Amino acid sequence: MSYPNFANSRARQRTILASVAVAALAAAGAFAEGSLTSSHSAHAAPVTTSDLNAQGAPSFATLIERVKPAVVSVKVKIANAAAEGDGVQMDNLPPEIQQFLKRFGGGMGGMNGAPQAPQGPMMAEGSGFFISADGLIVTNNHVVQNAKALTVTMDNGKTFDAKVIGTDPKTDVAVIKVNEPGDYPYVTFAKEMPRIGDWVVAIGNPYGLGGTVTAGIISAEGRDIGDGPYDQFLQIDAPINKGNSGGPTFNTKGEVVGMNTAIFSPSGGSVGIGFAIPASTVSSVESALEHGGSVTRGYLGVKIQPMTQEMADSMGLKSASGAMVDEATAGTPAAEAGLKPGDVIIKVNGEAVADAGDLTRHIGSMKPGDRVELTFMRDGAEKTASARLADLKSASVAKADNAGKSDGQQTPMLGIQLAPANEVAGAGDKGVAIVGVDPNGAAAEQGLATGQVILDVGGKPVSTPQDVKSEVANAKSQGKKSVLMRIQTADGDRFVAVPFPKA
Repeated sequence: MSYPNFANSRARQRTILASVAVAALAAAGAFAEGSLTSSHSAHAAPVTTSDLNAQGAPSFATLIERVKPAVVSVKVKIANAAAEGDGVQMDNLPPEIQQFLKRFGGGMGGMNGAPQAPQGPMMAEGSGFFISADGLIVTNNHVVQNAKALTVTMDNGKTFDAKVIGTDPKTDVAVIKVNEPGDYPYVTFAKEMPRIGDWVVAIGNPYGLGGTVTAGIISAEGRDIGDGPYDQFLQIDAPINKGNSGGPTFNTKGEVVGMNTAIFSPSGGSVGIGFAIPASTVSSVESALEHGGSVTRGYLGVKIQPMTQEMADSMGLKSASGAMVDEATAGTPAAEAGLKPGDVIIKVNGEAVADAGDLTRHIGSMKPGDRVELTFMRDGAEKTASARLADLKSASVAKADNAGKSDGQQTPMLGIQLAPANEVAGAGDKGVAIVGVDPNGAAAEQGLATGQVILDVGGKPVSTPQDVKSEVANAKSQGKKSVLMRIQTADGDRFVAVPFPKA
């Protein structure tokens, strides 16, 4: 509950006036009721509720007594963020530390809620939980990344030094272990996914307070929050805050169904929307990391993007499901299988691919060497290809140097000005460079910008502005609502369906 600030005369006046208004309404109500009673003796019957099943809210006390000893607070010494007395701005911190501070992590907030400039060693706190009697603990990678020293504190107050066993940034899972041998209380992972609407209990270390319990339900599943290539979070409405990162979420059987990792919060505090990594993901990654190993994932070698309905319409497809291939990198399983830019992968081993993220998760769940059958659409026809997955590795993304522009020919229908790429500094030798964009045009609405290069229009390579105009006109003459273009951007190639203006 909040209270009015009576130091402010206007606020005091508003409060007093509001109180007077409420009193006046109450008096009016009493008068009206008295008048009605004097005129009518009949009263409405009370609402019948005796047939309802009166059942109190569930108590989680016994559950919490059993599992709480397995939950720990994780304290991390990250690095010397600044020399003694020197201030550091957020923008000057390494990207991974900026990410750490923006998500769960430490109580670094000032009186106004903004991050303070750290002085000397930077400390932060998160959560974790024992998964074995010999002291193995799982937590988030972003809690322990760049850690110089780790300590864990149990619910009974005992504190131990710990070390990092292994991390997997792609799923944000880390395994640590206490240095002191012992017989520690631990919890197990649930074998079944929770259902939307199931009760769950989250335990963690919000704001360094330790041992905090909240309850709620699973409010959604399969959430992709743009945090990584394998996003498929459980969404829970149990309040979790900074410092809950790495803490467990339990079902009513006391099994871990997820590991808390992120929140949606305009204010920095809980607004009732939290995200947890599913237990199945945490368990499989932990198994790979437990003995100091690494997580191996299948690698197909395609750059992909989500499909949109406009793109599907321009290709003559009935739905926008699947993943559009931007590029099949040379020398990869995708290239050897014959995949090409513009192909839309719709199935993997017979299982439907909902979107680009779904394809990534399908391939990532397989191992190098696995044989995979891909079903894809090309030129309106369904085709299949077989590929043997390789090891996942980082692939460099070709970036276009978009410096420089020249006068070009306009394409009024789409609101862009064009020039041959080989006449524009830094645009390369292929395609048609965009040298001007009408901010109110159809192309601008789809994200096309000056410096990008149009490589294909309607599946056909283009090299002059006239090529672009001809293919645009051709698509329009076929009654299509939009034209599909392959665009070279600073972040790589992507497909864009640019709609035709309505008459």
